[in-house]
Amino acid sequence: MKNHEKYMQIALAQAHEALEQGEFPVGAVFVHQDQIVASGKRLHTREQTESVNEIDHAEILALRDLLAKDSAIPMGEIVVYATMEPCLMCYSTMLLNGIRNIIYAYEDVMGGGCNLPLERLNPLYAEMKVCVTPHMFRQQSLELFKQFFSNPENLYWKDSLLANYTLSQ
Repeated sequence: MKNHEKYMQIALAQAHEALEQGEFPVGAVFVHQDQIVASGKRLHTREQTESVNEIDHAEILALRDLLAKDSAIPMGEIVVYATMEPCLMCYSTMLLNGIRNIIYAYEDVMGGGCNLPLERLNPLYAEMKVCVTPHMFRQQSLELFKQFFSNPENLYWKDSLLANYTLSQ
């Protein structure tokens, strides 16, 4: 796959848009054969709304977008670009849907799922061959998270391990 930088920049633009809307700055772009087939940004993290939840992650929304298109794209050929390491929920959901290539920018020291030792789990996961590439445009993503956690209006994960780690970078 060519153009890794191009697609991560698009994911970063999604994250920046989320940040501008007061949301946690995560963006995800799903690419197949140098074409964006789905994308998403984190939603419903603002405490001021009634719909705050831990389901509307960027990767889940992008996956829902892709599946809604009734696409015949082989999931194993999709490359996911995410501005933050997918959490355990997103990582396992993508794996169960056949996605095996993930590139992310900033590590999630609190809830990242990409270090999950698949080979030690049951056969469903143990036999999966997954390619994870960390830290593409890490600094650019880190800056978005620093902006988010520095804003006193943003309460999502305030004073968490992730917030403290991010602000110490």
